[in-house]
Parts: sequence; C-alpha cells; structure tokens
Amino acid sequence: MSSGVRCKNCGSTEIEVDNARGDAVCTNCGTVLEDNLIVSEVQFEEVGHGSAAIGQFVSADSSGGATNYGKFQVGSGTESREVTIKKAKNGITMLCQQLQLTNHYMETALNFFKMALARHLTRGRRNTHIYAACVYITCRTEGTSHLLIDISDVLQICCYELGRTYLKLSNALCINIPSVGESWPCFSMFKFIHVI
Repeated sequence: MSSGVRCKNCGSTEIEVDNARGDAVCTNCGTVLEDNLIVSEVQFEEVGHGSAAIGQFVSADSSGGATNYGKFQVGSGTESREVTIKKAKNGITMLCQQLQLTNHYMETALNFFKMALARHLTRGRRNTHIYAACVYITCRTEGTSHLLIDISDVLQICCYELGRTYLKLSNALCINIPSVGESWPCFSMFKFIHVI
C-alpha cells in the first residue's frame, strides 16, 4: 500500500502504513520510517458478536506511547485499569466500613492499591487479599489498633495467606512500616479491654 511518502534511505515511494501496529515501513528496503503513529481515523472489524476497533489505545494518564496493541472492544466506555480501580475502591470501602475506619484510611489504602497495580503486584493474587493487605498497611502506617486477624475475621480469609500478601506488598512497595515490637501485647490488651 503506497502512501505517497518517500523513503529517506532508498527514495522509494512504496511505503506500507499499518495503523493497527502504528508504523510505516518501506517495502523496498525494509526501513522503518515511523513508529507509534497516532492517527485520527478509526477502522472497524466485524467480530463474532459485534464490531471491534482496530488500533492502539493510548491512556489519558499514559506517560509513554500506546499500552495495548491490536483490537479493543467498542462501546466498553472505560479502560480496564479504571474498572479495576473502581472495583478496588468498592472493596476497600466496604472493608473500611466494617472496620469502622474513616474515608482518610480508605483513600490511603486505595493509593496503596494503585501503587501495587502500577507495579503489577496484583497479578496472580486474589482481589480480597490485595484489598485487605492495602487496608492493613494503612492501619500499620497510621497506627490504628487493628490487627491482621481482625481483617482476616471480617473477610473470612486465612490469616497466613493475608500475612504473606501483606509482606509481599509492603516489601515490594518499599513502605516504611513502623514495627509493633515489644508494645504489641499491650497494644492488643488495650484493644480487648476497650471492648469489655
């Protein structure tokens, strides 16, 4: 497919422009003339149960080029990352409400989740474990009286699995979490005395 542009290397006008890949290549000598083209036209392709747009999706908050190549479904309205963050916000909000934590703690935990998501630390882990670990990291950094077992009881998940997820996230995110140390027995004792 000729685009009317000349190759800088050999002078040929046989340039193939592939909008799906986002590049322009000289078919005579193979020189890549342009990479990561952004075009204003939209091409559609029929798929099994509807149509799909062909091209690259560039996120609004992207600092680089395109993040996804190939086809993306038309009419979805939101990016996958936005859906993931919305689900996380709902899950973290429900957990914070059950633990009687304010919006400040919910927003802090959601920020920890966004950090984990940006570093691909959520892959291969259950959402509830990630949400719980982010809330627990928030509780530890903010100095609340919540223990890991409290979150485990609320969500009915294994405390050891939750602890492993918490350690992986806190280490990978390099979060300076204050240690409970020797004050831990007193810490939990005051918590349970307050309940009685």
